[in-house]
Amino acid sequence: MIDASTASRHHLVIAVLLTLGMAATVGGALGFEHIGGYIPCALCLLQRDPYYYGIPLGILAVITSALKLPAWTTRTLLLAIGILMLVGAGMGVYHSGAEWGFWEGPSTCATTAQGVSSNVGDLLGDLDSKHGPSCTEAALRVLGLSFAGWNVIASLIFAAIALRGAAKA
Repeated sequence: MIDASTASRHHLVIAVLLTLGMAATVGGALGFEHIGGYIPCALCLLQRDPYYYGIPLGILAVITSALKLPAWTTRTLLLAIGILMLVGAGMGVYHSGAEWGFWEGPSTCATTAQGVSSNVGDLLGDLDSKHGPSCTEAALRVLGLSFAGWNVIASLIFAAIALRGAAKA
């Protein structure tokens, strides 16, 4: 049987690891977008949502563990993060499958992207006519996987860590 202080330290390490990992992952996606110039499609943006919800939950898990609140509070937060990451992995599988042509992507994804006019008079018209990139074409593949494919791997790793941490007494 693990004593309470060892379990608390274990939960703290897990919560910190998860929170930093999720922040680095979504930070990398934002870096590819804002520094690298890779414009995300609608599904790419949706895949970030589990991270946007998971990071604050991770911070709360760090706080509950650091303050030595009852272990069930930290474990519940870790469980919620694990579920969010499984949802994120599912969204990544869907997106990857659409990119590989295994199934249809959403009809709401655009097929072209063009720059927005610098003419202020045309700006409102441009906002109505410009669309993001297609969800069925990978912007970049690294080692054969697109951003969506790498998100599946990252999400599954984070889910495994979170769920394992939630299961530890």
